[in-house]
Amino acid sequence: KYTERPGIVSLECGFHGRTLMAMSLTSKVKPYKFGFGPFAPEVYKVHSPYCYRCLFNATYPGCGLHCLEYVQRFLAAEAAAEKIAAVVVEVVQGEGGFIVCPKDFLLGLKELCKQYGIVYIVDEIQTGFGRTGRMFASEHYGLEPDLMALAKSIAAGLPLSAVVGRAEIMDAPAPGEVGGTYGGNPVSCAAALAAIDKVSADDLPARARHIGQVMLERLTALKEKYPLVGDVRGLGAMVGMELVRDRKTKEPATAQTSEIISRCAAKGLITLKAGIYDNVVRFLVPLVVTDEQLEWGLAVLESVVSEVA
Repeated sequence: KYTERPGIVSLECGFHGRTLMAMSLTSKVKPYKFGFGPFAPEVYKVHSPYCYRCLFNATYPGCGLHCLEYVQRFLAAEAAAEKIAAVVVEVVQGEGGFIVCPKDFLLGLKELCKQYGIVYIVDEIQTGFGRTGRMFASEHYGLEPDLMALAKSIAAGLPLSAVVGRAEIMDAPAPGEVGGTYGGNPVSCAAALAAIDKVSADDLPARARHIGQVMLERLTALKEKYPLVGDVRGLGAMVGMELVRDRKTKEPATAQTSEIISRCAAKGLITLKAGIYDNVVRFLVPLVVTDEQLEWGLAVLESVVSEVA
């Protein structure tokens, strides 16, 4: 059914991996794609619903519909919908800067895919297994993808990934057509079963919602106090803080972001950088963190932000 559809569409600011097709789908050039290539052909990028930096000058927080209109125009002007096999999205763009895609955009995109017979793929590799406050981020929006990619937390650190989806698609390859050296690794599969039991038994999605609420409140307070903090956003315990040199121009505060991460590390707190401009401090707090540990980490962060700001 899809053999005559060579095209795949992904979003700007998306990150999907480092193998050939995954890197072709990825938007952030440095450090992931720079110096590599050539990449897979017939891969197209459409605008990401990056509301804080909306390309369509919509009111923030935006509705996402301008980006959806752009996709509709793209399918008319750049690539025929009948030649597109799949669209790949992240509900929350991780490496792209913890950008939470609006519900209207995600559901509208699903309707477009349904209209044209395009496979709707959701990358839940970073958002899956409780991170965003539900087992999968798609559940927040009642979104049912045709295919879903899973990894990372699925096996608590052991190497394992999975693809789940509609039977029509999953059953299409004949036996032996899809496989790999480490497919079905018994140790990793056992770890995954134990991890999933732990997530369910301890209701870690609920814990993620609590962590996220605490963090959003504290980071929003930092935003109100320091102009360096341009935006605070997240879903569940997947929270990001975008730093800018000027709130009006939104010039990325790349150097200050690196400084904050470095100073936090020196004080024993590990944080990560994200965003296409490297100006987002992203937080992936372990869902088993205690309230005392969370408070300590936030106190360190607040002291460092005050120093750098």
